[in-house]
Amino acid sequence: MFVDPGTVTPSAIYRLMISIIVPRPIAFVSTLGETGVPNLAPFSYFAPLASDPPLIAISINTRADGPKDTLRNIRASGEFVVNIVDEPLLDRMVQTSGEWPYETNEFELAGIATTPSDLVKAPGVAESPARLECRLEREVPLGDTTLVIGKIQRIHVRDEIVVDGVADALRLRPVGRLGGNGYTVVREVVRRDRPRVARPTT
Repeated sequence: MFVDPGTVTPSAIYRLMISIIVPRPIAFVSTLGETGVPNLAPFSYFAPLASDPPLIAISINTRADGPKDTLRNIRASGEFVVNIVDEPLLDRMVQTSGEWPYETNEFELAGIATTPSDLVKAPGVAESPARLECRLEREVPLGDTTLVIGKIQRIHVRDEIVVDGVADALRLRPVGRLGGNGYTVVREVVRRDRPRVARPTT
């Protein structure tokens, strides 16, 4: 099988891409609307970009009737929180992914508790094992998608998943996104040491 993106529809490319590029981490993004109503939505086009400065990126598609609530709120406030999804949050996270009307409080809709953030106004997901408080660094328009780049202001990690100063994946048990309505949970870690290569000196 081979596919020329110029000969098929964008939706076909989308379905193929999300079935191949797996598993994808999920940014469960919480924002605050201009009227004070919180919003919560998952995005799996999500990646770390840099550590110095600490930057993450979330790709948000545009709806036919305008920007998604998450993007609208980020533009208005310049702030957001990325909440990591673990297995106990999976079903409620999926519930928030519907095309709910603007000003819907997805925290209440899905029965998810909020927790105050330290440095941004948007609340976090109380049950999330890790949260990244972010401020908008910049937007990058990419066709019908906006790449939101956020600068991490503070990181919260649940104490019991930390081993030697970092999150242990088996304790974190993060949910990954697959194609269609598929998800996966990290329950096994395969470790391999990176080769040590001597670099020539000049």
